[in-house]
Amino acid sequence: MTESEPVTFSHLIEKFPTLQDTPAIRAAFEHARRHLPAYLLNHVARSWVFAVSIARKAGSAFDDEVVASAALLHDMALVPVADGPYRFEVNGANAAREFVRRQGFDERRGQLVWDAIALHSTATVAIHKETDVALVVRGIGVDFGRPDYSLFAPEEMEGIVRLIPRLNMKCEFKKCLCDIAREHPEKTYNNFIREFGERFVSGYKAPSVVDLMMSAPFSE
Repeated sequence: MTESEPVTFSHLIEKFPTLQDTPAIRAAFEHARRHLPAYLLNHVARSWVFAVSIARKAGSAFDDEVVASAALLHDMALVPVADGPYRFEVNGANAAREFVRRQGFDERRGQLVWDAIALHSTATVAIHKETDVALVVRGIGVDFGRPDYSLFAPEEMEGIVRLIPRLNMKCEFKKCLCDIAREHPEKTYNNFIREFGERFVSGYKAPSVVDLMMSAPFSE
């Protein structure tokens, strides 16, 4: 594997022995690999590695398949395969829950996957949820420099990024989110894509809570 290539499942399992290899996890990775661009595939793979590492550092028990599936599938709604009429986190959560049910997840485990993905951009809520949900959201956050980044020694972080390169992550992710804000502003309500639209997309205007309240059908 070179620095310009997306990560492979065998590479992850070989280089990160704390990651588990099960049919359900392989299926989630293969689904992500088939549909995500290289930079996003590497992002979701790093998110998985970070989530498991956070758990190991804290000695927390967790469901490997729930954490892996949610981490690996959390950005599927940024590509057409999991598109839908709602904000992208909900579209992705709906698609992921259906996917893991086909892998044999019961209702409870499927709901944990849904919660982790639906709340992954609302970390201030998600970190107070079940351990599996919180781990996924914290792992994703590390790839954006959120507070759990400090749990990783510089050489540890350097090693992870070397093994799963970022592939111009900042620029590519910015472009992806700005395209959504430009083409589907209705899907950016109350999520962080709105901030990219407001800063980078000319003419962007998202629905607002202020608009909703002021247009409510009451006399005052």
